[in-house]
Amino acid sequence: MQSIANEMQSKVSDAIKQTPAKDLEKNVRSLMTQGFQKMDLVTREEFDIQTQVLAKTRAKLEELEAKVAALEKNSK
Repeated sequence: MQSIANEMQSKVSDAIKQTPAKDLEKNVRSLMTQGFQKMDLVTREEFDIQTQVLAKTRAKLEELEAKVAALEKNSK
């Protein structure tokens, strides 16, 4: 029974590989890749790195704002 199921699965996979559906999938992937490249998208990794940089910059800005406020308070 198991061997019959494996054989059928193999035949179906082979049939799909030989149909235009496989070429269609390949062409759609290619078109999507080209479209994404034209959109100038960033990877998730690049996005995460920039998020971390922004968080550090924001923390530094808040620290500097607090120092300026303290200096202004002391100079009055």
